[in-house]
Amino acid sequence: MPPATAISSIRLYRQWQPFRDGTYRCSGGRSAEGFDSTIVEISSRDGFVGYGEMAPLGSFYDPAFAEGARAAMRELAPTLLGHDATGIEALNRRMDLLLKGHPYAKSAIDMALWDLAGRRSGLSLASMTGGAEGSSLPLYRSLAQEAPDAMAARARKYIAEGYHRLQVKVGLEVDEDIARLEAVRGAVPAGTVLFCDANGSWGTAETRRFLMATRDIDYALEQPCASYDENLAIRRACERPLVLDETIDSADVLLRAIADGLVDGITIKLARVGGLTKAKLLRDIAIAKNLKITIEDTGGAQIDTAAYSGLLLSTPEGLRQHTVDFHNWVTVANARADFRISGGAMTLPDGPGLGVEVDVGALGEPIFACIA
Repeated sequence: MPPATAISSIRLYRQWQPFRDGTYRCSGGRSAEGFDSTIVEISSRDGFVGYGEMAPLGSFYDPAFAEGARAAMRELAPTLLGHDATGIEALNRRMDLLLKGHPYAKSAIDMALWDLAGRRSGLSLASMTGGAEGSSLPLYRSLAQEAPDAMAARARKYIAEGYHRLQVKVGLEVDEDIARLEAVRGAVPAGTVLFCDANGSWGTAETRRFLMATRDIDYALEQPCASYDENLAIRRACERPLVLDETIDSADVLLRAIADGLVDGITIKLARVGGLTKAKLLRDIAIAKNLKITIEDTGGAQIDTAAYSGLLLSTPEGLRQHTVDFHNWVTVANARADFRISGGAMTLPDGPGLGVEVDVGALGEPIFACIA
């Protein structure tokens, strides 16, 4: 007979999450109107339930798309029934054995297993992943690509809402991007922390031009070029902190970047690397090498925010860069959670696992279910 902690059922739900501030635009004219989220519910024989969430930013941001994730989850779910839900790493190895690649499709399953383990043990995710340091996390807000004046106006709006850290989306025509940064810099208080994120849309020539033209402005540069070698080529020309996001998709890449002296900080996205288990591995490597760390995801609402925030809360305070409150980007909710935001920082909800109370009624009927 399977153990009491064996997985007894897996259900999938779909939730469309429109953006609060309208169309979100990033480099290359790509845009999205909201997150197409998939929520995974995993139950064990002893009556515990855990939830996970995965929502890509359209089909253009990462090698991931919502229907692909759901198709892969439908294939994986029956192969996990009857296996011990407490064996999270073993279940990750099983998923990797049975489905090569597609980490984004495994992320919500892995997240649900951590939530279930926390609910069973009575421990929060932060406690399970190293122990909380402090009680709050610094937040940033992203400025989607618009005309310079419009981005400056939105920057003032976010500053008025209490944010002190802004991510300026660049990666289009360099002169226009320079104007965007200058407009935002001129619109916000001097102490505002700025990141310029090109989402890998520049080549080395565009990156060098941008760096030369903005040398008198204080900001961190995030993912200027798409390929590892291009970013390495401009490292010497970059006199400011260089953060990589899209490039950091595995422990192997991170170890190479550390050996090459390429990065000052990294952004870890749960869906990109395959969930909390693998994100924790990357996080721990970055801690060992004293890198600045952002942990977030490609999208979602309360469930997802609680997951990446919980892992960041157990990261040393001195190495925490910032994170994002995705649940405030969208107009719908999938859980009740006491996220308290004040002074540009977010305090997480108390409680075991992810610490949220999932509103199954808001999710509707499951789009898929398999039961042992």
